[in-house]
Amino acid sequence: MSGNDRDPCAPPAVSVVVPTYREADNIPMLVPRIHQALVGADLPAEIILVDDDSRDGTVEAVAALAARQLPVRLEVRTAERGLSSAVLHGFRQARGEFLVCMDADLSHPPEKIAELIAPLHSGEADFTIGSRYVAGASTDASWGLFRWLNSKVATLLARPLVRVKDPMSGFFALRRDRFEAAAELSPIGYKIGLELLVKTGARKTVEVPIHFADRVAGESKLNLSEQLKYLAHLQRLLHYQRRRLSRLLRFCCVGGTGVVVDLLTLNVLLVLTGHFRVSRAVAILVAMTWNFVLNRRYTFGHARGGGWLAQYLRFVATCLLGGLINWWVSSLLVTCRPGSVLWVQASALAGIVCGTLSNFLFANYLVFPEPPTSASPPASQAKHQG
Repeated sequence: MSGNDRDPCAPPAVSVVVPTYREADNIPMLVPRIHQALVGADLPAEIILVDDDSRDGTVEAVAALAARQLPVRLEVRTAERGLSSAVLHGFRQARGEFLVCMDADLSHPPEKIAELIAPLHSGEADFTIGSRYVAGASTDASWGLFRWLNSKVATLLARPLVRVKDPMSGFFALRRDRFEAAAELSPIGYKIGLELLVKTGARKTVEVPIHFADRVAGESKLNLSEQLKYLAHLQRLLHYQRRRLSRLLRFCCVGGTGVVVDLLTLNVLLVLTGHFRVSRAVAILVAMTWNFVLNRRYTFGHARGGGWLAQYLRFVATCLLGGLINWWVSSLLVTCRPGSVLWVQASALAGIVCGTLSNFLFANYLVFPEPPTSASPPASQAKHQG
Protein backbone atom coordinates (compact mmCIF):
# COMPACT_ATOMS: atom_id res chain seq x y z
CA MET A 1 0.00 0.00 0.00
CA SER A 2 1.43 3.40 -0.91
CA GLY A 3 1.64 6.28 1.52
CA ASN A 4 -1.24 8.05 -0.27
CA ASP A 5 -3.59 5.10 0.30
CA ARG A 6 -3.04 4.81 4.04
CA ASP A 7 -5.70 5.70 6.56
CA PRO A 8 -4.58 9.02 8.11
CA CYS A 9 -5.98 7.83 11.46
CA ALA A 10 -3.96 4.59 11.42
CA PRO A 11 -1.08 4.37 13.88
CA PRO A 12 2.36 5.11 12.42
CA ALA A 13 4.71 2.27 11.62
CA VAL A 14 7.69 4.07 13.14
CA SER A 15 8.04 6.32 16.17
CA VAL A 16 11.26 8.37 16.24
CA VAL A 17 12.06 9.62 19.74
CA VAL A 18 14.52 12.48 20.14
CA PRO A 19 15.52 13.62 23.65
CA THR A 20 16.35 17.33 23.73
CA TYR A 21 17.81 19.87 26.08
CA ARG A 22 18.71 23.28 24.67
CA GLU A 23 18.74 22.04 21.08
CA ALA A 24 16.38 24.66 19.60
CA ASP A 25 18.87 25.60 16.85
CA ASN A 26 19.11 22.01 15.60
CA ILE A 27 15.42 21.09 15.65
CA PRO A 28 14.36 23.05 12.48
CA MET A 29 17.05 21.16 10.53
CA LEU A 30 16.59 17.74 12.09
CA VAL A 31 12.83 17.20 11.92
CA PRO A 32 12.42 17.87 8.17
CA ARG A 33 15.33 15.51 7.45
CA ILE A 34 13.71 12.73 9.50
CA HIS A 35 10.36 13.30 7.79
CA GLN A 36 11.87 13.35 4.30
CA ALA A 37 13.89 10.18 4.94
CA LEU A 38 10.86 8.25 6.17
CA VAL A 39 8.52 9.48 3.43
CA GLY A 40 11.16 8.45 0.88
CA ALA A 41 11.24 4.97 2.45
CA ASP A 42 7.42 4.77 2.48
CA LEU A 43 7.39 4.47 6.29
CA PRO A 44 4.54 6.34 8.01
CA ALA A 45 6.03 7.83 11.14
CA GLU A 46 5.65 10.13 14.09
CA ILE A 47 8.46 12.22 15.56
CA ILE A 48 8.39 12.74 19.31
CA LEU A 49 10.69 15.30 20.90
CA VAL A 50 11.03 14.92 24.66
CA ASP A 51 12.39 18.14 26.12
CA ASP A 52 13.63 18.72 29.67
CA ASP A 53 12.12 22.20 29.95
CA SER A 54 14.88 23.91 27.95
CA ARG A 55 13.09 27.27 27.66
CA ASP A 56 15.33 28.12 24.72
CA GLY A 57 12.74 28.36 21.94
CA THR A 58 12.21 24.62 21.52
CA VAL A 59 8.43 24.95 22.05
CA GLU A 60 8.18 27.62 19.37
CA ALA A 61 10.42 25.70 16.95
CA VAL A 62 8.28 22.56 17.21
CA ALA A 63 5.06 24.56 16.89
CA ALA A 64 6.35 26.09 13.65
CA LEU A 65 7.21 22.65 12.26
CA ALA A 66 3.81 21.23 13.25
CA ALA A 67 2.16 24.16 11.45
CA ARG A 68 3.86 22.92 8.28
CA GLN A 69 1.99 19.59 8.71
CA LEU A 70 5.09 17.70 9.76
CA PRO A 71 4.26 14.69 12.03
CA VAL A 72 6.02 16.07 15.10
CA ARG A 73 4.90 16.60 18.66
CA LEU A 74 6.62 17.82 21.79
CA GLU A 75 6.61 16.36 25.29
CA VAL A 76 7.95 18.87 27.83
CA ARG A 77 9.04 17.42 31.17
CA THR A 78 9.29 19.71 34.18
CA ALA A 79 9.56 17.22 37.04
CA GLU A 80 12.24 14.91 35.66
CA ARG A 81 15.62 15.26 33.96
CA GLY A 82 18.01 13.04 32.03
CA LEU A 83 18.50 11.69 28.52
CA SER A 84 17.75 8.06 29.37
CA SER A 85 14.51 8.76 31.19
CA ALA A 86 13.51 11.11 28.36
CA VAL A 87 13.90 8.30 25.83
CA LEU A 88 11.87 5.92 27.99
CA HIS A 89 9.18 8.57 28.36
CA GLY A 90 9.05 8.97 24.58
CA PHE A 91 8.91 5.23 23.94
CA ARG A 92 6.02 4.90 26.38
CA GLN A 93 4.12 7.65 24.59
CA ALA A 94 4.88 6.26 21.12
CA ARG A 95 2.29 4.52 18.94
CA GLY A 96 4.54 2.95 16.31
CA GLU A 97 5.38 -0.72 15.88
CA PHE A 98 9.07 0.18 15.59
CA LEU A 99 10.78 2.49 18.06
CA VAL A 100 13.82 4.55 17.06
CA CYS A 101 16.05 6.69 19.27
CA MET A 102 18.43 9.32 17.94
CA ASP A 103 20.23 12.43 19.16
CA ALA A 104 19.08 15.97 18.43
CA ASP A 105 22.53 17.32 17.53
CA LEU A 106 22.50 16.09 13.90
CA SER A 107 25.31 13.62 14.58
CA HIS A 108 23.06 10.70 13.57
CA PRO A 109 21.94 10.52 9.90
CA PRO A 110 18.12 10.24 9.63
CA GLU A 111 18.63 8.74 6.18
CA LYS A 112 19.76 5.51 7.91
CA ILE A 113 16.51 4.98 9.83
CA ALA A 114 15.03 2.78 7.10
CA GLU A 115 18.14 0.55 7.25
CA LEU A 116 17.65 0.21 11.00
CA ILE A 117 14.01 -0.80 10.55
CA ALA A 118 14.50 -3.35 7.75
CA PRO A 119 16.19 -6.12 9.84
CA LEU A 120 13.54 -5.70 12.53
CA HIS A 121 10.76 -5.99 9.99
CA SER A 122 12.24 -9.12 8.39
CA GLY A 123 12.97 -10.81 11.73
CA GLU A 124 16.70 -10.83 11.05
CA ALA A 125 17.25 -8.79 14.21
CA ASP A 126 15.48 -7.86 17.43
CA PHE A 127 17.73 -4.83 18.04
CA THR A 128 19.56 -2.63 15.52
CA ILE A 129 22.30 -0.07 16.10
CA GLY A 130 23.60 2.82 14.03
CA SER A 131 27.26 1.93 14.52
CA ARG A 132 30.45 3.97 14.24
CA TYR A 133 32.75 0.96 14.44
CA VAL A 134 31.72 -1.54 11.76
CA ALA A 135 32.92 -1.80 8.18
CA GLY A 136 31.71 1.18 6.16
CA ALA A 137 31.24 3.44 9.19
CA SER A 138 33.12 6.68 9.82
CA THR A 139 33.36 9.68 12.12
CA ASP A 140 34.02 13.34 11.46
CA ALA A 141 37.65 14.37 11.07
CA SER A 142 37.03 16.88 13.87
CA TRP A 143 36.41 13.99 16.27
CA GLY A 144 39.49 14.38 18.45
CA LEU A 145 41.69 11.75 20.05
CA PHE A 146 40.13 12.34 23.49
CA ARG A 147 36.58 11.67 22.26
CA TRP A 148 37.71 8.59 20.33
CA LEU A 149 39.63 7.24 23.32
CA ASN A 150 36.74 7.98 25.69
CA SER A 151 34.34 6.07 23.44
CA LYS A 152 36.69 3.11 23.02
CA VAL A 153 37.33 2.78 26.76
CA ALA A 154 33.59 2.96 27.48
CA THR A 155 32.98 0.28 24.85
CA LEU A 156 35.68 -1.95 26.33
CA LEU A 157 34.15 -1.64 29.80
CA ALA A 158 30.81 -2.82 28.40
CA ARG A 159 32.28 -5.98 26.83
CA PRO A 160 31.34 -8.27 29.75
CA LEU A 161 27.70 -7.28 29.18
CA VAL A 162 27.19 -7.20 25.39
CA ARG A 163 29.01 -8.42 22.28
CA VAL A 164 28.43 -5.57 19.84
CA LYS A 165 31.00 -3.16 18.45
CA ASP A 166 29.20 0.07 19.38
CA PRO A 167 27.06 -0.42 22.51
CA MET A 168 27.54 3.29 23.29
CA SER A 169 25.55 4.41 20.26
CA GLY A 170 22.55 6.61 20.93
CA PHE A 171 21.10 5.73 17.49
CA PHE A 172 19.18 2.44 17.67
CA ALA A 173 15.85 0.77 17.01
CA LEU A 174 13.75 -2.10 18.37
CA ARG A 175 10.22 -3.44 18.13
CA ARG A 176 7.61 -2.14 20.51
CA ASP A 177 6.76 -5.61 21.87
CA ARG A 178 10.41 -6.21 22.83
CA PHE A 179 10.54 -2.88 24.65
CA GLU A 180 7.31 -3.60 26.49
CA ALA A 181 8.60 -7.02 27.59
CA ALA A 182 11.72 -5.52 29.19
CA ALA A 183 11.84 -5.57 32.99
CA GLU A 184 13.54 -3.41 35.60
CA LEU A 185 14.45 -0.50 33.33
CA SER A 186 16.47 1.78 35.61
CA PRO A 187 19.17 3.56 33.59
CA ILE A 188 21.70 5.95 35.09
CA GLY A 189 23.13 8.69 32.88
CA TYR A 190 22.86 8.77 29.13
CA LYS A 191 23.55 5.25 27.78
CA ILE A 192 19.96 4.09 27.36
CA GLY A 193 20.89 1.91 24.36
CA LEU A 194 23.15 -0.24 26.54
CA GLU A 195 20.41 -0.51 29.16
CA LEU A 196 17.90 -1.75 26.58
CA LEU A 197 20.38 -4.14 24.96
CA VAL A 198 20.84 -5.85 28.33
CA LYS A 199 17.34 -5.59 29.77
CA THR A 200 15.43 -6.63 26.62
CA GLY A 201 17.57 -9.75 26.30
CA ALA A 202 18.35 -8.96 22.66
CA ARG A 203 19.99 -11.96 20.99
CA LYS A 204 19.96 -10.98 17.31
CA THR A 205 21.64 -7.62 16.87
CA VAL A 206 22.48 -5.93 13.59
CA GLU A 207 24.84 -2.95 13.41
CA VAL A 208 24.26 -0.58 10.50
CA PRO A 209 27.28 1.53 9.48
CA ILE A 210 26.77 5.28 9.77
CA HIS A 211 28.79 8.43 9.39
CA PHE A 212 28.87 10.07 12.79
CA ALA A 213 28.95 13.84 12.26
CA ASP A 214 30.04 16.45 14.76
CA ARG A 215 27.20 18.47 16.27
CA VAL A 216 26.05 21.50 14.24
CA ALA A 217 24.88 23.72 17.10
CA GLY A 218 24.59 23.66 20.88
CA GLU A 219 26.94 22.10 23.41
CA SER A 220 27.81 18.49 24.23
CA LYS A 221 26.24 17.16 27.44
CA LEU A 222 29.13 14.75 28.10
CA ASN A 223 31.08 15.70 31.22
CA LEU A 224 32.81 14.07 34.19
CA SER A 225 29.51 13.68 36.03
CA GLU A 226 28.04 11.69 33.14
CA GLN A 227 31.15 9.52 32.94
CA LEU A 228 30.88 8.67 36.63
CA LYS A 229 27.20 7.88 36.12
CA TYR A 230 28.22 5.55 33.31
CA LEU A 231 30.46 3.58 35.66
CA ALA A 232 27.60 3.32 38.16
CA HIS A 233 25.34 2.22 35.31
CA LEU A 234 27.79 -0.53 34.31
CA GLN A 235 27.91 -1.79 37.88
CA ARG A 236 24.12 -1.87 38.04
CA LEU A 237 23.84 -3.75 34.74
CA LEU A 238 26.50 -6.24 35.83
CA HIS A 239 24.53 -6.83 39.01
CA TYR A 240 21.36 -7.37 36.96
CA GLN A 241 22.99 -9.76 34.48
CA ARG A 242 25.57 -11.50 36.69
CA ARG A 243 24.48 -10.88 40.23
CA ARG A 244 26.87 -13.23 41.99
CA LEU A 245 29.91 -11.97 40.08
CA SER A 246 28.89 -8.39 40.84
CA ARG A 247 28.59 -9.16 44.54
CA LEU A 248 31.91 -10.99 44.57
CA LEU A 249 33.63 -7.96 43.02
CA ARG A 250 32.04 -5.66 45.59
CA PHE A 251 32.98 -8.06 48.36
CA CYS A 252 36.61 -8.04 47.21
CA CYS A 253 36.65 -4.23 46.96
CA VAL A 254 35.29 -3.95 50.50
CA GLY A 255 37.90 -6.47 51.62
CA GLY A 256 40.60 -4.30 50.05
CA THR A 257 39.49 -1.30 52.09
CA GLY A 258 39.39 -3.57 55.14
CA VAL A 259 43.09 -4.36 54.71
CA VAL A 260 43.86 -0.63 54.83
CA VAL A 261 41.71 -0.19 57.95
CA ASP A 262 43.40 -3.22 59.54
CA LEU A 263 46.91 -1.89 58.98
CA LEU A 264 46.09 1.68 60.02
CA THR A 265 44.43 0.50 63.23
CA LEU A 266 47.32 -1.84 64.03
CA ASN A 267 49.94 0.86 63.62
CA VAL A 268 47.99 3.45 65.63
CA LEU A 269 47.49 0.99 68.48
CA LEU A 270 51.16 -0.04 68.42
CA VAL A 271 52.15 3.59 68.85
CA LEU A 272 49.65 4.06 71.68
CA THR A 273 50.14 0.77 73.56
CA GLY A 274 53.25 -0.98 72.28
CA HIS A 275 51.53 -4.38 72.72
CA PHE A 276 51.49 -6.28 69.41
CA ARG A 277 49.19 -9.18 70.27
CA VAL A 278 46.46 -7.02 71.76
CA SER A 279 46.81 -4.43 68.98
CA ARG A 280 46.63 -7.16 66.33
CA ALA A 281 43.47 -8.67 67.80
CA VAL A 282 41.76 -5.28 68.05
CA ALA A 283 42.82 -4.33 64.50
CA ILE A 284 41.36 -7.57 63.12
CA LEU A 285 38.07 -6.98 64.94
CA VAL A 286 37.91 -3.35 63.73
CA ALA A 287 38.57 -4.47 60.14
CA MET A 288 35.91 -7.18 60.40
CA THR A 289 33.42 -4.62 61.71
CA TRP A 290 34.33 -2.23 58.89
CA ASN A 291 33.85 -4.97 56.31
CA PHE A 292 30.54 -5.99 57.89
CA VAL A 293 29.13 -2.46 57.74
CA LEU A 294 30.16 -1.88 54.11
CA ASN A 295 29.08 -5.32 52.93
CA ARG A 296 25.74 -4.99 54.66
CA ARG A 297 25.15 -1.62 53.03
CA TYR A 298 26.61 -2.06 49.53
CA THR A 299 27.38 -5.69 48.69
CA PHE A 300 24.24 -7.18 50.25
CA GLY A 301 21.97 -4.13 50.37
CA HIS A 302 18.88 -6.33 50.56
CA ALA A 303 19.95 -7.38 54.09
CA ARG A 304 19.76 -3.92 55.66
CA GLY A 305 16.30 -4.67 57.01
CA GLY A 306 17.47 -7.70 58.99
CA GLY A 307 18.68 -7.85 62.57
CA TRP A 308 22.19 -6.44 62.48
CA LEU A 309 23.48 -8.04 65.69
CA ALA A 310 22.74 -11.61 64.57
CA GLN A 311 24.19 -10.80 61.15
CA TYR A 312 27.32 -9.34 62.74
CA LEU A 313 27.94 -12.39 64.92
CA ARG A 314 27.47 -14.71 61.94
CA PHE A 315 29.78 -12.54 59.85
CA VAL A 316 32.57 -12.63 62.45
CA ALA A 317 32.19 -16.40 62.85
CA THR A 318 32.34 -17.03 59.11
CA CYS A 319 35.35 -14.71 58.73
CA LEU A 320 37.15 -16.73 61.39
CA LEU A 321 36.25 -19.91 59.52
CA GLY A 322 37.48 -18.31 56.30
CA GLY A 323 40.75 -17.49 58.05
CA LEU A 324 41.06 -21.12 59.08
CA ILE A 325 40.49 -22.23 55.47
CA ASN A 326 43.11 -19.70 54.35
CA TRP A 327 45.63 -21.14 56.84
CA TRP A 328 44.83 -24.78 56.01
CA VAL A 329 45.17 -24.33 52.22
CA SER A 330 48.41 -22.37 52.55
CA SER A 331 49.91 -24.89 54.98
CA LEU A 332 48.88 -27.85 52.83
CA LEU A 333 50.44 -26.37 49.69
CA VAL A 334 53.68 -25.35 51.45
CA THR A 335 54.35 -28.97 52.45
CA CYS A 336 54.28 -30.00 48.78
CA ARG A 337 57.48 -28.08 47.95
CA PRO A 338 59.33 -27.24 51.16
CA GLY A 339 62.18 -24.74 50.98
CA SER A 340 60.93 -22.81 47.93
CA VAL A 341 60.45 -19.12 48.76
CA LEU A 342 58.42 -18.49 45.60
CA TRP A 343 56.17 -21.46 46.35
CA VAL A 344 55.56 -20.11 49.86
CA GLN A 345 54.28 -16.85 48.36
CA ALA A 346 52.12 -18.72 45.84
CA SER A 347 50.73 -20.90 48.63
CA ALA A 348 49.88 -17.85 50.71
CA LEU A 349 48.10 -16.27 47.71
CA ALA A 350 46.13 -19.47 47.07
CA GLY A 351 45.09 -19.50 50.72
CA ILE A 352 43.93 -15.89 50.50
CA VAL A 353 41.86 -16.65 47.38
CA CYS A 354 40.25 -19.70 48.98
CA GLY A 355 39.60 -17.81 52.22
CA THR A 356 38.06 -14.89 50.34
CA LEU A 357 35.81 -17.14 48.25
CA SER A 358 34.67 -19.07 51.30
CA ASN A 359 33.98 -15.82 53.17
CA PHE A 360 31.92 -14.61 50.23
CA LEU A 361 29.91 -17.82 49.99
CA PHE A 362 29.26 -17.83 53.74
CA ALA A 363 28.21 -14.18 53.62
CA ASN A 364 26.02 -14.69 50.56
CA TYR A 365 24.17 -17.76 51.81
CA LEU A 366 24.44 -17.71 55.62
CA VAL A 367 24.98 -14.13 56.81
CA PHE A 368 23.01 -12.10 54.25
CA PRO A 369 20.69 -14.56 52.46
CA GLU A 370 18.51 -12.94 49.83
CA PRO A 371 14.78 -13.39 50.40
CA PRO A 372 12.65 -14.59 47.49
CA THR A 373 11.24 -11.70 45.49
CA SER A 374 8.52 -11.41 42.92
CA ALA A 375 9.43 -10.59 39.33
CA SER A 376 9.67 -6.95 38.39
CA PRO A 377 6.90 -5.57 36.16
CA PRO A 378 7.70 -5.18 32.48
CA ALA A 379 8.13 -1.75 30.94
CA SER A 380 4.53 -1.74 29.73
CA GLN A 381 3.38 -1.89 33.37
CA ALA A 382 6.16 0.26 34.78
CA LYS A 383 5.01 3.25 32.76
CA HIS A 384 1.91 3.42 34.93
CA GLN A 385 3.93 3.38 38.18
CA GLY A 386 5.45 6.84 38.12
